[in-house]
Amino acid sequence: MLRNISGSLLALIGAVLAVWSPFRIWYGGRLGSRIRVDGLFTGAGVTPDDAALLGSLFLPMSFAALLALLGVLARSRLTVGAAGVLVLGVTVLWMVRQGQTAGSLTAGGDGMDVGVAAAVSAGALLLLAAAAFPRRRARARRGGGSLAGDTVAGDTFAGGVFAGDTFAGDAFAGDAATAAWPPPPAYAPGVGMPEVVPPVPAGPPVEPGPPVDGDTLTLPPPGLPLGPGTEPEKP
Repeated sequence: MLRNISGSLLALIGAVLAVWSPFRIWYGGRLGSRIRVDGLFTGAGVTPDDAALLGSLFLPMSFAALLALLGVLARSRLTVGAAGVLVLGVTVLWMVRQGQTAGSLTAGGDGMDVGVAAAVSAGALLLLAAAAFPRRRARARRGGGSLAGDTVAGDTFAGGVFAGDTFAGDAFAGDAATAAWPPPPAYAPGVGMPEVVPPVPAGPPVEPGPPVDGDTLTLPPPGLPLGPGTEPEKP
């Protein structure tokens, strides 16, 4: 996260400097927006003729700034780095062509001025921004993403599942132990199952009634025989 923020900040500063540099003095009191960009690629070299805005050094610098912005949005190291290479390449090429035209290059006074320094700084910042952005593989690992070819505990992890194991339903179809399990037996009614007796519903509670004659048990007094063939115990 910190590398993304620092890389984006450096890239934005570099893009602003790249666009700002043509409006500063480049050489001999001449603005970069007055230097013809086509003279860098032809035998004429740097001429004293003034150029239109879109035909001057503003064109490659603004294109590099646009690349840098796209690279920041896409978090692309390659795009931001290409913007830095473009800015530095145009600046170095101008130095070569200006030196051929003037016979030598000087700094300060009637020589190279703030515009050149801003362009060089812009290119350097864009390259630093490209280096600050994390690599895509590292970002995917930290974000929990899956990468084809990454090995986890001896298993190849690709596309969010372990390669070689096909997830189907609630079990891995490639698991031999799971595939060998037999299906549960089908029970027919009354076969192999214990018979369940339904409970008998309980009736209302029975209250005791009044005593009936003849149902009272009367015990004989002590000392009398309890029945035929029995005698009382002797003390």
